[in-house]
Amino acid sequence: MGRKSLGDFIREARARVQEIDCDALEGWMQMGDDVLIVDVRDREDFHAGHLPGAVHVPRGHLEALADPGYGRSHPELARAHERRVVLYCDSGTRSALAGCTLQDMGFAKVYSLAGGLQVWEAEDKPVER
Repeated sequence: MGRKSLGDFIREARARVQEIDCDALEGWMQMGDDVLIVDVRDREDFHAGHLPGAVHVPRGHLEALADPGYGRSHPELARAHERRVVLYCDSGTRSALAGCTLQDMGFAKVYSLAGGLQVWEAEDKPVER
C-alpha cells in the first residue's frame, strides 16, 4: 500500500461521513431534535465563538473522550453512540476526519457540518461567544 497524503485522508473522510448543511442542522436545533453538536477545534477557537449548545471535544483528544471505558471520557459524547452527532470545525475538514474516527468507534449517526463554522457564520446563523 502506498503512502497517503492529507488530501487522500480528506477525500476518504468526505466520502464516508455524511455532510449536513447549515439550514438542515439549524432545523434540527429549532425542532428540538436529539442531536449532539460537537466542536472539534482547539480550546481558544471554541471560546472565541461556537454553535449554540455545542460541546467541546478537541480533535486531538477525540478517541479518549469518546471512549466510555476511559476514566476521563466526555460524559455526553461517550454515551452518544445511537444519537445523531454533528461534528464541526472551521472548514469541515477536521470534522470529517473526526467523523471517520467516531464511525470506527461504533457511532451510528455521524455527520460533518459542510463548510464548518466559516459557512455557518457566513450564513448569519447564531454563534455563542
